[in-house]
Amino acid sequence: MSESSAEVVASAATAAVASAAGATGSWRRVTGIAGVAIGVVAAGAAAGVAVERLTVGRGIRQKARLALDSAGPYGALRGTPGKAYADDGTELYYEVDDVDPEAAPALTPRRRRLFGRKAPAPVTVVFSHGYCLSQDSWHFQRAALRGVVRSVYWDQRSHGRSGRGAAQINDGVPVSIDQLGQDLKAVLDAAVPEGPIVLVGHSMGGMTVMAFADQYPDVVRERVVGVAFVGTSSGRLGEVNFGLPVAGVNAVRRVLPGVLKALGQQAEWVERGRRATSDLFTGIIKRYSFSSRDVDPAVARFAERMIEGTPIDVVAEFYPAFTEHEKTEALGHFTDLPVLVLAGVGDLVTPSEHSEAIADLLPDAELVLVPDAGHLVMLEHPEAVTDRLADLLTRAGAVPAGATVSGYGSTSGSAQPG
Repeated sequence: MSESSAEVVASAATAAVASAAGATGSWRRVTGIAGVAIGVVAAGAAAGVAVERLTVGRGIRQKARLALDSAGPYGALRGTPGKAYADDGTELYYEVDDVDPEAAPALTPRRRRLFGRKAPAPVTVVFSHGYCLSQDSWHFQRAALRGVVRSVYWDQRSHGRSGRGAAQINDGVPVSIDQLGQDLKAVLDAAVPEGPIVLVGHSMGGMTVMAFADQYPDVVRERVVGVAFVGTSSGRLGEVNFGLPVAGVNAVRRVLPGVLKALGQQAEWVERGRRATSDLFTGIIKRYSFSSRDVDPAVARFAERMIEGTPIDVVAEFYPAFTEHEKTEALGHFTDLPVLVLAGVGDLVTPSEHSEAIADLLPDAELVLVPDAGHLVMLEHPEAVTDRLADLLTRAGAVPAGATVSGYGSTSGSAQPG
């Protein structure tokens, strides 16, 4: 964002805060609007939103949003539901997509080498989603793999259809990445009690996989046959600059934890303000989710809906866990496995350098950097992600070489979308 644009945004933010203070005299309202203003400035998106407001009427934008909500097919795929329970009693929701017998892979020579001459228990691919998202963020990969391989999609605690974290609500215990690793173990115990597993994690989901390996190395050694890390990090997230100049980063780091905590304590009011400033949040979400300019508006709206669906108190609750996250040593548990490390080159949330650092510690891993892609690379460039994921599943023995996995990618570079 240019200096002049930043000044315009800062002036607008100041005016909004002053207006709120004059109208209500409410410190809480001022704090809430200040928090929104800080978020807008930090995202560097408000200038674009302001231009859009001058050229596109609010009513037209609202009608378009409603049309996309009603017509968009994204996130509509459903499987067999199930529930697991974390060690603190939190209900964790998951869904299973089973193999279609007609599409089931044959026992190829490669699978015989991996699992012996006896037909192995079906490989199950377990998908862990990121912060402020849900299992539906894997929509394209789910559509591609449906019926080909047994898959489990679950919602992290306090996200999607899972229950609010019991330890957080009842005892005020902070969320930790270690707790998420324990939650993944509970889901595996319930949904995949036996057989080989491929673990796939995006962003916070990748950190969850690392925490799981750190705490349950025996399970990794005995059952995990492949891992995919998508747009994630093994640590040092406190150094991420979010695409901002140094002064802006320092300001955000100083105030954001306190602002989020204050907003989380006034969740009901903040949610009303969040809806009222939806245009601003749309700009923020787009900047930090995608890198290319030609993202399908329905996909962008789909991502927006998932993020909007995460309550502000949950956003505040999880945020501190990321600066404490450090699981570099845990990566050693994946050394002898087929590993995919993939990231968008334009990711401002977990920069691709973090994926390169993971790959440096796993020299046999496949590192894929997707040009013109942001943090939600699996939605922005689904064909690239699904293609590399399908190749990983082939290397892990989950599907036979050459098997087509629908129109979003295949295990063979020469295969054409179906």
